[in-house]
Amino acid sequence: MSALLQTSTQAASEAAIALPAQSRSLLLRCPVCTHPMGTLVLLPMRLEPQCPACGFILKNERGIWKALAPCRDERYRQFVTEYQTIRQSEGRGSSGGRYYLALPFKDATGRNSWQWKLRARSFRYLQRKILPQIEREHKGGLDVLDVGAGNCWLSYRLALRGYRPVAIDLRTDELDGLGAARHYLRFLSQPFPRFRAEMDRLPFAGAQFDLVIFNASFHYSEDYRTTLGEALRCLRRAGHILIVDSPFYNREESGRAMMAERRKAYVEKYGFASDSVASCEFLTRQNLEQLTCAYGVQWRLGKPWYGLRWALRPLQARLARRRKPAKFYIVWGMLQ
Repeated sequence: MSALLQTSTQAASEAAIALPAQSRSLLLRCPVCTHPMGTLVLLPMRLEPQCPACGFILKNERGIWKALAPCRDERYRQFVTEYQTIRQSEGRGSSGGRYYLALPFKDATGRNSWQWKLRARSFRYLQRKILPQIEREHKGGLDVLDVGAGNCWLSYRLALRGYRPVAIDLRTDELDGLGAARHYLRFLSQPFPRFRAEMDRLPFAGAQFDLVIFNASFHYSEDYRTTLGEALRCLRRAGHILIVDSPFYNREESGRAMMAERRKAYVEKYGFASDSVASCEFLTRQNLEQLTCAYGVQWRLGKPWYGLRWALRPLQARLARRRKPAKFYIVWGMLQ
């Protein structure tokens, strides 16, 4: 066992001892009609809640709550299928737990090491520069909504830190979706809840979370104002928003050029452009200014150091007369 994995496993075991299992509940809101659905008690698990207004039933399958409205399930089907095709082609996931326990600090498969190096540096920046500031306001730990959780590595790391995460994603597969959390849960005394849901129709009543984090996911929003408004609805006052590892451009033209290049490449490789859902794909300063005007959120930009080679990319692009490459800031929003 590598030193890194051994350290991860030891930390997980210590966390399981330090955090005794307690009953936890969430106030629900129907994702179909937005009517209150009462309280979901997670430990021990209760009956599947039903909306008293429209009859929607929140079902649990293999530990994952299915909170996607049927009509929205159909809408996202092509997107999910194409996304999984791309991710499988890129070699995402693994059949063994060692891969997941090492994330984000190491890609044990070696297939996407460059990207996980960036993820690791972003996470270290969060650990050192941002999370300690937020923690000072919440001595008893944070209730966190991890939107676009993927294989749930971030929810796991936050749970080890003493937080109470809830993981949200459209995908439930066991390689790259919510199902992959099975590799983490045995190291936690209390498993974090997982919901198949969309970011614009979160199945929770308002004011239940201290932090909403979009980990490489905010740019999949179709309308930033709608997505942020939904996240803010779920936040308690003085809550925080973190947007991590979403492409950021100073100029709209550079982002549009990136989108055109990517869709062309996907058509050539996969036979589809992966644009069945009109995601925004990138952020600009203008986007943030518009969101400030809409909601009064104040933003800070964290700038992790990704290495000299990464820092030289803009110069190399200019010399080659290519568009400017994306930057990956950590966008920290505070709700006053």
